[in-house]
Amino acid sequence: MLELRTGRDFWHARAVPELGLEAVFMTDGPHGVRKQNSDPRRVNLTTTEPATCFPTASALAASWNPELLREIGAALGREARALGVGVLLGPGLNIKRSPLCGRNFEYFSEDPLLSGTLASAYVSGVQSRGVAACPKHLAANNQEHRRMTIDTLADERALREIYLPGFEQVVRQAKPWAMMAAYNGLNGRYCTESPWLLGTVLRREWGYQGVVISDWGAVNDRTQAARAGLDLEMPGLSGDLTGGMSQALLDGRLTPEQVSESARRLLDLLSRVQPTGPFPQDEDGLPSLSARAQEAHHALARRAAAESCVLLKNEGGLLPLKEGQSIAVLGAMAQEPRYQGAGSSVITPTCLDTPLEELRQVLGTGQVTYAPGYIRHEGTTTEELLLQARAAARQADVTLVFVGLPEVFEVEGVDRKHLDLPHSHRELIDAALEVSEHVVIILQNGAPVVMPWHRRVPAILEAYLGGQAGGGALADLLTGRVNPSGKLAESFPLRLEDTPCHAFFPGDPKTAEYRESVYVGYRYYDSVEAPVLFPFGHGLSYTQFEYSDLQLSRTEFGGDDGLEVRLRVTNVGPVRGPKLFSFT
Repeated sequence: MLELRTGRDFWHARAVPELGLEAVFMTDGPHGVRKQNSDPRRVNLTTTEPATCFPTASALAASWNPELLREIGAALGREARALGVGVLLGPGLNIKRSPLCGRNFEYFSEDPLLSGTLASAYVSGVQSRGVAACPKHLAANNQEHRRMTIDTLADERALREIYLPGFEQVVRQAKPWAMMAAYNGLNGRYCTESPWLLGTVLRREWGYQGVVISDWGAVNDRTQAARAGLDLEMPGLSGDLTGGMSQALLDGRLTPEQVSESARRLLDLLSRVQPTGPFPQDEDGLPSLSARAQEAHHALARRAAAESCVLLKNEGGLLPLKEGQSIAVLGAMAQEPRYQGAGSSVITPTCLDTPLEELRQVLGTGQVTYAPGYIRHEGTTTEELLLQARAAARQADVTLVFVGLPEVFEVEGVDRKHLDLPHSHRELIDAALEVSEHVVIILQNGAPVVMPWHRRVPAILEAYLGGQAGGGALADLLTGRVNPSGKLAESFPLRLEDTPCHAFFPGDPKTAEYRESVYVGYRYYDSVEAPVLFPFGHGLSYTQFEYSDLQLSRTEFGGDDGLEVRLRVTNVGPVRGPKLFSFT
């Protein structure tokens, strides 16, 4: 039973052949199934099976649509089954304490209720296909700087009100079959070895019945982790598989009951995610999805990306584009988009829409001119590129400028140093504004950026990281085929210095002190009445709405007295409005 507690290799849990249980494959999966197709005894982030790349969590959160997240979860579960994956490592539930966190593209929001609601729908969708979801990273894992060793120091009110409620909500509502414990320490104990976090809070208070899996390489003391309630250490290691736990059993530091309870949970997980029938096969005999299913998932990804875009500004009704207008498309990200995060979540997409080609298909090639403006992967520009951009913008009725954060700005393992766009992208914006008054900025980024140019630009569309169908979704939105409905799930500050944890982030070499306590995101900006660039919940539409018949009533939510708000929303504008849904 002790050997069951460690993985077989980098991605597999151990088989139990005497019970007919096969080794289960686990893989990253917040916005797509990243199934490594090389040697499972070592990690490879580049050689993976094609899978649908959906928008990242930072984008999907702006949809505020649990039903959409449930659909995406079900699609991910379906692809995981087809690829032989039993445990999908996601979604990411960590709170966006600072916009500098290099992995914020993989997390939903600065708000725990929104995060928990969307994560619960995602988990329910994944598990409806017989695949375990594994929410992560429990808990207070809010930076990449020294993430494997940093000790998070947070008061209990901050933990209970901000950093834990999303995990609690997903445990109570969706009952995930697995949960991932984080690398970092929490108030003096590593999360993988914390009896308070894994025993008192997760299991006793929340009633969690599933398996707790370590983040990859997060276990420092196997006996302490077992005593705390960790069930499975990943990845698998060669050599002594018990790591001193046999001696701990003999001397009483570990009890037989603790070992057997953990084994029971692991066997239950393995039983749940065993294949129930043959997977679809391609011509090489490898698991795959049918072309029809791939097309359906691509269409879902396109709809999700469209719902996730946020119209931040639209002075004079510049958008949607009008029939017959000539359009200049500037920025290399229009031809080679930034559509997903970097690190362990990188997906090999089944196909990829580009904004430039999708716009040409909708508007006609003759209506669209293009200039790259900057060198995509170098973060630089030249005077010749800027001259070409000015010439294209000067001749066009409307200029679309595609800018954002390159992959090296946002990546797992490294936090950002500032909130600026690359200098070359800012130069392109200035070049367009020199010759055109009708400029639309389209942003491709996983987290907030500052916009010192925002007053000079009539229209701004936040596209986030829209996945493989994001280009088509942008064409739909820019041309008015789809009415934008996204709302920000995070605050966009005016300056980095305005963020509540600025003075304390990322901390010293050993500790990260959460001195701002519960004052995270909008809770801080509202309490001190500080101005922001764009507030939490902001998002425009191509039409207008009236609100009437406001009714307030007491309700019970999560065991506490709450307030239910009901009202009538009426579209009084010239454009068909987006789909409305209820969010409790």
